[in-house]
Amino acid sequence: MSLLVVGLSHRSAPVSILERAALSADTQAKLLQDTLAAEPAAEGTVLATCNRIELYADVDKFHAGVAELSTLLAQHSGVGLDELTPYLYVHYEDRAVHHLFSVACGLDSMVVGEGQILGQIKDALALGQELHTAGRLLNDLFQQALRVGKRAHSETGIDRAGQSLVTFGLERLVDGTDGTDVDTWAKGKRALVIGAGSMSSLAAATLARAGVSEIVIANRTLARAERLAQILSEPGGTGVAAHAAEMVAVGDELTRADVVVSCTGATGLVLTGDAVETAVQGRRTPLALLDLAMPRDIDAAAHRIPGVRLVDIESLAEASADAPMAADVDLVRGIVSDEVAAFGAAQRAAHITPTVVALRTMAADVVANEVARLEGRLPGLDDKQRAEITQTVRRVVDKLLHAPTVRVKQLASEPGGAGYADALRTLFDLDPETVAAVSRADLNDADVKNRGRV
Repeated sequence: MSLLVVGLSHRSAPVSILERAALSADTQAKLLQDTLAAEPAAEGTVLATCNRIELYADVDKFHAGVAELSTLLAQHSGVGLDELTPYLYVHYEDRAVHHLFSVACGLDSMVVGEGQILGQIKDALALGQELHTAGRLLNDLFQQALRVGKRAHSETGIDRAGQSLVTFGLERLVDGTDGTDVDTWAKGKRALVIGAGSMSSLAAATLARAGVSEIVIANRTLARAERLAQILSEPGGTGVAAHAAEMVAVGDELTRADVVVSCTGATGLVLTGDAVETAVQGRRTPLALLDLAMPRDIDAAAHRIPGVRLVDIESLAEASADAPMAADVDLVRGIVSDEVAAFGAAQRAAHITPTVVALRTMAADVVANEVARLEGRLPGLDDKQRAEITQTVRRVVDKLLHAPTVRVKQLASEPGGAGYADALRTLFDLDPETVAAVSRADLNDADVKNRGRV
């Protein structure tokens, strides 16, 4: 395994850098295509969220891989390499696996224990599969990361260590309002949600459950906004009064809203300071703004406008740095360590499987050739005799190979066990092309299976 991850997150870079480095969906696709075109990378995928950008790749050279992936991130993010480099982190092999599993469990999130990251990991894998840039290693890795994350949430109380980014943001908006909780604060308010993606949908559902009286969904694609509004207002949904609006109507809706949550993929501001100031002129109630986008949707200058309270990614990062860690975090760390060891053992064992298959294929060919030679020398054998001899020879070969092949798989699963495949190939003079053919067939089968699992 030569897994390499190069990335930056809220832990390594200021929000201003993360904003500038944010990748659009089209840019992510181009980044992956260019990653595979780069010489050191055999497969790759990108995990891009509002507070992290990570490029995963299977490389054959560590130093060349780091240099190439760093350069590609700089080129596609638009942040110069010299400026970006101090904020990049690098993880390799088992450390890279440990990092992704920790991310999947919410241990590396801005709000520890948040669960939205699992959906984002699933999206990252789906993109790699769609573009055919995720091969067996990354398919196995990301599928396992999803299982580890789900295990952490089901077997521990990691959810109690923190809230979702939406809930945490709403709590920050409410913080300081005479001890009022979110449900009391939200009851009867009119909400405007800008965007109709996964985070915006979560925000709308959270506001509906908190008791807002009305939700307006504004989105560049009106059909998506209408669909979300329909889901929210259905009897089986939240039952809140919800309707859709085009983006051109955001200014008018802003004047009527009490709370605004914005999370779009726009590269520029969605709400300028002037637009916010115009919206609050003459109003008697405060306007609460929650900006969950990266780069930001709402002008940071809005927090200086009287009657406006703004909470954005940067203020959430500062607040979460002081959040207490739950005891369950230690349990999750134990799960991650165990799963990393298991994943490494499975990968090492899988590495030797094509060699074992090639060995057994060679043994079968030897048996077939010897039986054919015997038939030529003893043409008088009847079918029963011939079948008995063939079966006896096969049993002898199977018994001779059983213990060594079982033991070599066990040894190969241990750290440093990769050399046993080379030893088998040398001792039995196996054709490298035969082993490679088994690997290719195995990879194609695994690729087909994995594409149906996300």
